[in-house]
This record gives sequence, C-alpha cells and structure tokens, in this order.
Amino acid sequence: MRVTIAPITDHESYQVNEHYVYKDQFNNWTSKSDLSDKELRAFRNYEKLVINNPKFKKHTKATYKG
Repeated sequence: MRVTIAPITDHESYQVNEHYVYKDQFNNWTSKSDLSDKELRAFRNYEKLVINNPKFKKHTKATYKG
C-alpha cells in the first residue's frame, strides 16, 4: 500500500491518500474519516521529518511505500 501526503496549507491541512487531515481548535491533528495504521504511521513520520523541521520553507508532496 502506498501512502501519499500532499500539503493543502502548510502547518494546517494535508491530504493523506483520499483523507483530509487538519489541525483542530486544540492544535491536534484530526480527520473526519479514519486513517489506516499505515496512513497514521506515514503521517507521523512526515510530521516529524517535514512539518516540524524549520529548514523546510515549503512542504512537499511525499509518497511512502509499505
């Protein structure tokens, strides 16, 4: 299964496969639909490596193979 993560608005919302993931009013990542375990792991990895990395000026699309 491949997981593709594409930024919609940096630090605010992302597309994880066909799921919309965004920050809620409590600053937590949430989605209206359930993500699979692989999608969750891929997004957490992307968050650690890209979203929380100040060296990235613009977030890029990423694909994880699993």
